[in-house]
Amino acid sequence: MTTLDVAGIAVSPDHYIDGRRVPSDQHFDLHSPIDQRLLGRIAEGTAAHVEAAIAAAQKAFAAWSALTAAERQPLLDRFAEEIGKRAEAFCLLESNDAGVLLSRMRHGVVPRAMLNIRWFAQHALTLQDRPIDTEQAQHIVRHDPAGVVVIITPWNAPLMLSTWKLGPALAAGNTCILKPPEWAPLTCSLLADAAHAAGLPPGVFNVVQGTGARTGAALVADARIARVSFTGSVPTARTIAQAAGANLVPCSLELGGKSPFIVLEDADLEAAAATGALMYRNAGQVCLAGTRFLVHEKVAQAFVAAMRAQVAQLTVGDPREEATEVGPIIHPRQVERVAGFVDRAVAGGAQVLWGGARHGFGAQYFQPTMLTGLRQDDEIVQNEVFGPVLTLQTFADDEEAIALANGTDYGLGGVCYGEAAHATAVAQRVRTGFIWVNSFGIRDLAAPFGGIKRSGVGREGGDWSFEFFCDVKDVVVPKKPFKASFSHR
Repeated sequence: MTTLDVAGIAVSPDHYIDGRRVPSDQHFDLHSPIDQRLLGRIAEGTAAHVEAAIAAAQKAFAAWSALTAAERQPLLDRFAEEIGKRAEAFCLLESNDAGVLLSRMRHGVVPRAMLNIRWFAQHALTLQDRPIDTEQAQHIVRHDPAGVVVIITPWNAPLMLSTWKLGPALAAGNTCILKPPEWAPLTCSLLADAAHAAGLPPGVFNVVQGTGARTGAALVADARIARVSFTGSVPTARTIAQAAGANLVPCSLELGGKSPFIVLEDADLEAAAATGALMYRNAGQVCLAGTRFLVHEKVAQAFVAAMRAQVAQLTVGDPREEATEVGPIIHPRQVERVAGFVDRAVAGGAQVLWGGARHGFGAQYFQPTMLTGLRQDDEIVQNEVFGPVLTLQTFADDEEAIALANGTDYGLGGVCYGEAAHATAVAQRVRTGFIWVNSFGIRDLAAPFGGIKRSGVGREGGDWSFEFFCDVKDVVVPKKPFKASFSHR
């Protein structure tokens, strides 16, 4: 089997289909965002690979879906264990091919990936037949696995988001085809090794690498697919939804954000500033980050000073170093995109409070940046940048803060700092899928996650994941003998 050596870790560049590695005569180059070195050549999925993966998943579905949740659980628990056995390998691979902080991988991402598999395997045990008793009949509500699921994950968090979707999809009894991000596919490839070692039957979990325009498009357009779960950009989601819609295939779409970070007059400014600095983690490549700072005009000057002090302490550098807090941007094209947003904003009259340019550490590094002097309809206020660039606007009262917060086409997340009751009251009026009060990043797998407006369709987490990955069926058993009649009552 062909392998690449990345940071001393052997990882396959090939697809994983029907329980074995499958090479390709077509490849694409993978470079590290840290220093642009070539990590290797990755097998690109062709029509033949897509066909093989779908056929394998279809074949495996009958036996896998026939198992009870309790019978699937030990296999999925072993899958989580195998991820744990490869913990350091996952950390090194994703740090090298996606630029994610090695410390964050060790202490956050890998433990969460294991939990994603284990938690949903356990939660699937609750999907028992649910009776509804009426005067006429006994209704038995079932959650049946939907079939072959296509999972498409983004480059900013490939391991965490892949397992976040695979956990409920597999636990519900579906078979899966994972299409990794072409800019960061290595941890998805290693996931296949973990699944294989855990003993998941051939065809239950498949990995087909390639571009979205070619491999992803072929997968989502196939009529044999039962569900598509996608996390990524709004333009790509539109393409996926259109292709899947031709076959009436349900899609779960977790998309971008332009979330408000509201600082009320009665906020703890030091606490808000410390949390605000977290918006630069993963070089700002986080969909749920609060990127639009809305600050009460009476405390704006003090807040800016407090946050400036926090940002001045951030260390930009190699994500493999323990002290690094802000790493590289994933790809040269993304660097150009981020720089373009900033340049156009400044040309239009925005003022730079700090940052505003590329960072001297390397070609794909950008300074943590804050811009102000903006109008609500400015491009950089309305559109997702997906880099270490924040904006700051002021408001005079709660009504204006809420209007500004709701004044984009996005509605993913948000943050609101202020006296607890006051902040909660404001947060409840922000139109968004979720919002943190005096906090950030608190997540629970039982809670719903997702956005409104252009930020997505559907919810992931807890029962919401299973509602998507299952076909809900009502088995109706009458209590009295049924007499067929065309009469109307």
